[in-house]
Amino acid sequence: MLSKRDYYEVLDVARTASETEIKSAYRKMAMKYHPDRNPGDKKAEECFKEAAEAYAILSDVDKRGRYDQFGHAGVQNGAGGFDPSRFTDFADIFGDLGGFGDLFSEVFGGGTNRRRTRAQRGSDLRYDLRLSFKEAAFGTKTKIKIPRLENCSSCGGTGAGRGSGPVTCPTCHGRGQMRYQQGFFTISRTCSHCQGAGRVIKDPCKECYGEGQVRREKTLELKIPAGVDNGQRLRVQGEGEGGPNGGPAGDLYVILYVEDHPFFQRQESHLLCQIPVTLTQAVLGTELRVPTLEGEATLKIPAATQSGAVLRLRGKGLASLDGRHGDLIVTINVVIPTNLNKEQRRLFEELARLDKEEACRQEKSLFEKVKNLFE
Repeated sequence: MLSKRDYYEVLDVARTASETEIKSAYRKMAMKYHPDRNPGDKKAEECFKEAAEAYAILSDVDKRGRYDQFGHAGVQNGAGGFDPSRFTDFADIFGDLGGFGDLFSEVFGGGTNRRRTRAQRGSDLRYDLRLSFKEAAFGTKTKIKIPRLENCSSCGGTGAGRGSGPVTCPTCHGRGQMRYQQGFFTISRTCSHCQGAGRVIKDPCKECYGEGQVRREKTLELKIPAGVDNGQRLRVQGEGEGGPNGGPAGDLYVILYVEDHPFFQRQESHLLCQIPVTLTQAVLGTELRVPTLEGEATLKIPAATQSGAVLRLRGKGLASLDGRHGDLIVTINVVIPTNLNKEQRRLFEELARLDKEEACRQEKSLFEKVKNLFE
């Protein structure tokens, strides 16, 4: 079984591509490989389906997030092959291409009239939030400002003024499309008067000027739980953009970026650091006060501790999202003394003499053991 190509590679876009860039890339691919333009070409048909599947994932904020994190495995139950029922916005993608956009709307489940007049879910929004290391460790509350489209409260999203409502378009008589005869062919185009809605507003709402939506900035208070990590996402349901024609709002996705700490490093819920100790402390052992995120703690250094040894303080790390705490993991760095005074040098020389005598005794003992093996 052949493995699937990377969806970003399929659409020939960068992993940081915006929603607009992804939509534009998909439209280009669909125009190139559409079966009507490549009759009988199986390869073009496969490319068309592949592009459609890639767009189905990358145009959805939630699915794209799972794909970025886990690859195809993260969306394997939601992608499958090309499923036309997923695509309800062909006129949005191809609407500026005249008859070709209308062709997509008719072929894949419903004319422009039905799509434009029914209530639709609003777009999801993304907000990048930067946190300090301490805020991520202990949790915090913060306020953010979100500019977004909201359904007009005055007209309820209809675009019509108070006491009035949309009326049937006199140009297309409610069909949303105009049909033109060209020889043996009949071509359908979106009605330029009602823009495919089939209805027009004679008395537009004075607040939204007939658009049904207004752009406002909303302030939201977010509660960030303790233990969040860099790159994690928080979903705030219903705080995206309002849906066209009075539809429900989309969701807001908050992407978290956690700043580095000058002393600690993070390993999941554990904290890592390095502590310097003197040679005598390492040899004889001692107790040290070491920093933690909640103050100081006592760390016992056993006698004969080697440089690079790792010691652990249980529960002194970070809180995890399930309520448990990680550990503080300390790496010991033995510091060799420099600029010795006379007394220190004399003592080290005496220690060296004793070490030499001990080394000689060990060497003699080893020689005797080897000699006995051959007797």
